Amino acid sequence: MTELNLIAEQPDFLVLDKPAGISVHSEDGAGVVAQLSTLRHEPLWLVHRLDRDTSGALLLARHPAAAAALGELFATRQVAKFYLGISARRPQKKTGLVAGDMQRSRDGNWRLLREQARPALTSFVTATAGDGLRAVLMRPWTGRTHQLRVAMKALGAPLLGDTRYGGAAADRLHLHAWSLSFVWQGALQCFRAPLPEAGAFRHAVMRAQTAAWCPPEQIVMPAPSPAQKARIGADQED
Repeated sequence: MTELNLIAEQPDFLVLDKPAGISVHSEDGAGVVAQLSTLRHEPLWLVHRLDRDTSGALLLARHPAAAAALGELFATRQVAKFYLGISARRPQKKTGLVAGDMQRSRDGNWRLLREQARPALTSFVTATAGDGLRAVLMRPWTGRTHQLRVAMKALGAPLLGDTRYGGAAADRLHLHAWSLSFVWQGALQCFRAPLPEAGAFRHAVMRAQTAAWCPPEQIVMPAPSPAQKARIGADQED
């Protein structure tokens, strides 16, 4: 069984530091939700998702009422999410907003389109991460499947370890769900997952840059316009 570490424990929910390489949910009991439920001897409800190869902060409800309320916060985009990524290439821009519809290709991958009928929206800012690498702080305003990975490919800087989208080979996908913040029962809740002790996340420069970006909510980066937000539509999470 995978070692699972909690970031926070509250009466209504848990925040897990999800390891990379394990699915959030599976029918055979091998998913992270099933494993943690077994360890804690209590049922848990998944209210959002992370890709199998993405590490970081995962919110789990402890009872059905909390699951419904937290799910509504995600559905109505009242949860601020920030991710950290590393690329072996320099993005086309140091900061910006990636916006466009997403379409699945015949090979099962996703691609970003020029059309803006129901755009995926990602704000980002980049900095050096040492050893010729680039650190990326990303705020997804939508939660489409592979959205951040596709956004980085569109910027000409696919994530390190993301060979599916043209990234340089590495021991893991360098994408980490770093921060979640939302208002719960009238109080602001902020949770951050520690930087992984793996791959290029261990570089001293990357750790220093992460400290400079904390708290991420105060980092200035381009945000979607009201018109873009109005066209978002429903999300499709992995």
